[in-house]
Parts: sequence; structure tokens; C-alpha cells
Amino acid sequence: MAMNVGGGEGGSYSDINMTPLIDIMLVLLIIFIITIPVMTHAVKIDNPPPNPNPPAQPPVVINVSIDFDGTLMWNGVAVDRRTMQGYIAQESTNVPQPEVHIKVDKFAKYEKVAQTLADLQSRGLKKIGFVNNELF
Repeated sequence: MAMNVGGGEGGSYSDINMTPLIDIMLVLLIIFIITIPVMTHAVKIDNPPPNPNPPAQPPVVINVSIDFDGTLMWNGVAVDRRTMQGYIAQESTNVPQPEVHIKVDKFAKYEKVAQTLADLQSRGLKKIGFVNNELF
């Protein structure tokens, strides 16, 4: 197999050398073949079934707030932890269960928030959500 390196006597070779371009294209092809299966990995999520009949009346909302100094507020009234546990036990027996909206000051201690969440969950309230997340 022969290779033409010139255009005759004293002439120059005017074609583009395609070998580096083809090498780069093959390397990119191999990179894409390796990375595309990784990017298409799906995460399984168990979504709740759709509710065909939404509730006729909005649920009762209980507002719990935790201040920076650890003060607990139950619907705007300052309470201690034991009193709040009594309120939680009383509200967990209601049908349907009320929603609990927790508002936490951004300087509140995590320990107080974790205790409050543990009290709510251990005494049977299931509909718990955080509000004012735009502060964080």
C-alpha cells in the first residue's frame, strides 16, 4: 500500500489530515457510550395513590412554633413540653387528624426541634409539615 506525500515534483500536498479528527471522534464516542447508561439511571419513588374524592372541608390546622430561646407555642399560646404532649395526645384521637404546621426560628436549637418532632410522631400525629422554609 502506497501513500502519496506530494503533488509531484516540488508540489505540496493540499488535503487535510483526517487522522487526528477521527481519533478525537472515536474517543468522544467511547466516552458517550460509557456515560449515557449512568445518566439514565432511574430512582424508584413510591407515590401515593391519587385521591379521587378530595375532602369536602379543609382539615384543622394546628400551628406549633419554636422560638430561638426554645419557647414552644401551641396555636399562639406559650406552653411547656409536658402541656404540649397532653395537647398532642388529645388531638391525635380526632378523626380526621389535624395538620400540624411547625414554624421554627432559624436560631432555634436542633435538639428542641427534634424533641418536638419526636413528641408529635410518638403520640400518633401523622400530618406534620414545616412552614416558613424560605428563611433557610
